[in-house]
Amino acid sequence: MTDYRDKHTFAICAYKECDFLEEQIESILNQTVKSSVLIETSTPNDFIKGIAEKYSIPLYINEGEGGITQDWNYAYNQCKTPYITIAHQDDKYESDYTETMMKAMEASRHPLIFFTNYAEIREGGKVVTENKLLKIKRLMLKPMENYRFKSSIWVRRRILSMGDPILCPSVTFAKDNLPNPVFHNHFLASEDWEAWEKLSKMKGDFLYEKRILSYHRIHKESTTTLALGMNKRYYEDYEMYCKFWPKWIAKILVNQYSKSEKSNEVDE
Repeated sequence: MTDYRDKHTFAICAYKECDFLEEQIESILNQTVKSSVLIETSTPNDFIKGIAEKYSIPLYINEGEGGITQDWNYAYNQCKTPYITIAHQDDKYESDYTETMMKAMEASRHPLIFFTNYAEIREGGKVVTENKLLKIKRLMLKPMENYRFKSSIWVRRRILSMGDPILCPSVTFAKDNLPNPVFHNHFLASEDWEAWEKLSKMKGDFLYEKRILSYHRIHKESTTTLALGMNKRYYEDYEMYCKFWPKWIAKILVNQYSKSEKSNEVDE
């Protein structure tokens, strides 16, 4: 098995007591190649400590300001490798995610991020590979399947001007080529879109793998579901659209985009 522990790290951000944390860890440890792994939390407890000990994974505690972006940035800065994946505790990966990512990163002259197509995991563990939201996001990313567009600032900004089709935990960052911090403490639900918008202006490659190598879990306690429930997503998405469009166009786009995002809601 190829050993990439000096090149790539999975930084798992853990919160409270998540029923899906071990499933995520096992998907990472069962990769076809080896990576470094760490767990980060701003909510230390016996549950997280016990799992870290069970799998012999180093645990880093963020004793500063907690929060989504704060924890992501803290975890990112604990990594010593040039490539970093911020893994969410309730999602998971296909076994060849890392191998595919490393091939793409190493083949690029100046990589910025690598990301993949994804499917959803619903209540009861049901895997959904196709629905309205996934179809829209895959259509948006269709141009990125053409390798000639990997370095095109114009193409990726046109894609991001229509919404956020990039699944955050599917992303691996080329740390040496990126600003620090990557994420800003500004949004609750659109913080990743804000990061991609910033990175999209930089020279370098956005590397997209069209195969499904990541799985996003939709459940009642997920940040995405909670943000939708509080209606924060709508106002944050409107602010993001305003980075690309006049306000009147942004209002039209956010109304359409919010309808597609209802796919992330959990039926009671």
